[in-house]
Amino acid sequence: MADLAERIQQARRDAAAMQEQIKANKEKMHDTTLRAYSRDLPHVPKNDKMRIRRTLKGHLAKIYAMQWADKSTHIVSASQDGKLLVWDGMTTNKLAAIPLRSSWVMTCGYSPSGQFVACGGLDNICSVFNLRSRETIGRPCAELIGHVGFLACCKFLDDRHMLTSSGDMTSVLWDLEQRTKITEFTGHTGEVMSVSISPDKNTFVSGSSDATAKLWDLRIGAGSSSSSSSTPGGGGGACVQTFVGHETDLNAVQYFPSGHAFGSGSDDSSCRLFDIRASREMMAYALDDVVCAVTSVAFSISGRYLFAGYDDHKCLVWDTIKGERMSSLQGHTNRVSCLGVSSDGMALCTGSWDSLLRIWA
Repeated sequence: MADLAERIQQARRDAAAMQEQIKANKEKMHDTTLRAYSRDLPHVPKNDKMRIRRTLKGHLAKIYAMQWADKSTHIVSASQDGKLLVWDGMTTNKLAAIPLRSSWVMTCGYSPSGQFVACGGLDNICSVFNLRSRETIGRPCAELIGHVGFLACCKFLDDRHMLTSSGDMTSVLWDLEQRTKITEFTGHTGEVMSVSISPDKNTFVSGSSDATAKLWDLRIGAGSSSSSSSTPGGGGGACVQTFVGHETDLNAVQYFPSGHAFGSGSDDSSCRLFDIRASREMMAYALDDVVCAVTSVAFSISGRYLFAGYDDHKCLVWDTIKGERMSSLQGHTNRVSCLGVSSDGMALCTGSWDSLLRIWA
């Protein structure tokens, strides 16, 4: 027994030494910073032309979430007035109004096909609605029950698969037709507040109140090294990388358009850009006069601009390469709780606790 205990201790020391060697090798390769490398690049002209082009009025309470539809100007929004509204962002017309059984909604999602919308919140349930079934539009066509904490975020992979994150410290990949869990992703030590799916739909990033972001592979289950079937997941989820840098809770994560990096926003008043291939932070977006929490983040279609919503009613626009504040979008009278860029990159929509959605271009 003594020999076995010594061998275990030696294995732990070897593992610690290897971790230190890996860290040293990574630091050796980190020969510059993005800010230093881009010092000689020309500055992007200050963008002062973004204006409020549309205001969507209809909610009667705080708006907590919104999402653009793929390849259209439609928007879904969720509010604590107990309504899920679907809008045409161009005409400002309401296309659907879905009453919810629980008004304590925190997230919503739009399927890539435009057929389904989903929402969830303090009821711990992700409710899915079929927009093309007018007779039953007020009743969920699917309810995903399994989380034991509030639903913080929901994202469609396609019309058959949904990804959710929760206050129970897990994320779950669901089969919408069977209403069952395919894969459960565990590893965070705090509420998982946000998830973002990669452009190729193979991985996703999660942001948590444990101040870390984690990269997960949707194709790898526990104990397997490759996808075993055509169905995503299959078993327990595999955490590929963990990213640190924020000082406190992460409220939002968003993939960079290329899929090789992601942005994050935190209660520490900063946004950060992490490179997946380098497995490290590339840039922090923060100023001394910005002292409130970041609620939401989104990239322009080129990736040059990072839009961030803040508790002080503003949306700041950052130059992702140089780390400079480009402009401040002011128009809301309460917390900017959510935002998103349209799929064609032509417009930004912000949602606020002032019960309004505003479209900027």
